[in-house]
Amino acid sequence: MMEHLLNASDLDVDTATLILDTAQAMSDAMTGREVRKLPTLRGRTVVNLFYEDSTRTRVSFETAAKRLSADVVNFSAKGSSVSKGESLKDTALTLQAMGADAVVIRHSSSGAAHRLTQWLDGSVINAGDGTHEHPTQALLDAFTIRQRLGRVNGLRVAIVGDVLHSRVARSNIALLSTFGAHVTLVAPPTLLPVGIDGWPVDVSYDLDATIATSDVVMMLRVQRERMGDSFFPSIREYSRRYGLDGARMRALPDEAIVMHPGPMIRGMEIAADVADSPRSVIVEQVANGVFVRMAVLYLLLSGEKGSGI
Repeated sequence: MMEHLLNASDLDVDTATLILDTAQAMSDAMTGREVRKLPTLRGRTVVNLFYEDSTRTRVSFETAAKRLSADVVNFSAKGSSVSKGESLKDTALTLQAMGADAVVIRHSSSGAAHRLTQWLDGSVINAGDGTHEHPTQALLDAFTIRQRLGRVNGLRVAIVGDVLHSRVARSNIALLSTFGAHVTLVAPPTLLPVGIDGWPVDVSYDLDATIATSDVVMMLRVQRERMGDSFFPSIREYSRRYGLDGARMRALPDEAIVMHPGPMIRGMEIAADVADSPRSVIVEQVANGVFVRMAVLYLLLSGEKGSGI
């Protein structure tokens, strides 16, 4: 059993399946309800502690907590004591004194979520730490794949783009491999991490050759804010070789789906007509993120301390 959710790689098949099944139950419970709210976590306090800008993830966690009737505190580094030099430890001790039952943290430093667990009695949920992991994104992606294709085991998943800087890619590789999917990374050599040979993936530099046999194509955002040097010749060249346009989409197998964790750079990573096509599940990913995060909060906080996921 788990007290925190820090890494997708910590999840075994049974635990990950429990989360997805609970998310499905949350989705079913919300369907047709006039008041989209459950009393499950009434009296609990969830703090969103975001040191990096975010819209989708922060709002998703906030919505999930509120739908479970938890009290929500949004803490942004900008305009807080952090901007005056307060350390992560002091912020954690403040939240501890305020009685936070769970802290959802996004931080630019890899390992920040792990460090937070040393100072808090409550549960910690990693909402993205540096270039390390983003486990709830991987869970909502797996949930969306299972919802659309009926399974994850045995599927061929192509993860395309800026793998080097992507915590989403790392979490998806870990979780999809745990579920038995076959993962292929497609990227220029400059956007692949050192030591990729030891990962449970195949590597390709040819998008056209890979998508013809892929059940799922997961496009990644090019994280130019994390790039200090030029990792490819130009945006136009990147789009030509690694962007998903209409012609490439038509080369996909009939039942294949297209995913993107967002925010999208339309016209670079993915063409507008692809993002808005029936094959795209990007909007579904956003909706499913709320149910998956409801499930995580429920499993961590609904029982006695330490029973967790």
